[in-house]
Amino acid sequence: MLTIGDKFPQFNLKATVSTESVEKAFAPIANDTYKGKWLCVFFYPKDFTFVCPTEIKGFGDLNTQFADRDCQVLAASTDSEFVHLAWRKDHKDLHKLPFPMLADTAKRLSSALGILDAEEGVAKRATFLVDPEGVIRFVYVTDGSVGRNPAEVLRVLDALQTDELCPCNWNQGEQTLKAA
Repeated sequence: MLTIGDKFPQFNLKATVSTESVEKAFAPIANDTYKGKWLCVFFYPKDFTFVCPTEIKGFGDLNTQFADRDCQVLAASTDSEFVHLAWRKDHKDLHKLPFPMLADTAKRLSSALGILDAEEGVAKRATFLVDPEGVIRFVYVTDGSVGRNPAEVLRVLDALQTDELCPCNWNQGEQTLKAA
């Protein structure tokens, strides 16, 4: 699995960006689509499941705060853009999702990251914070049955953006550590 300090792999994927007509629902998304921004790329196993929509909604609820930090949130799974669209239309919490859902149908990105579950053939529940230079600065992976904490991902983004030493449980606006 790729980790801290590794370059995030190149990608160019179809994404579901809205629930409007098919002509407006999809767009290509690549590394350079958000050039100069931080990326929060979170993978989830499957559409039409139980834990996944709670996480997607959680990131959606915090999307404005990520955007305020010049960070683009991207959801991703190995389902197709058409399945993403159907799920967004079907699930009330996903109708107005404010970020793209990447369709890694060829499983190239999840494989390159080392998060493709060999048994199930789906992405593991993994989150990556990627700096504007394309370097992975944070990785968070949980068991498939355990949802992650989007507020913790935002807290870590805040800490990374200070370029300072941040103590345990540090939150934005608190004192950072000074090396003696």
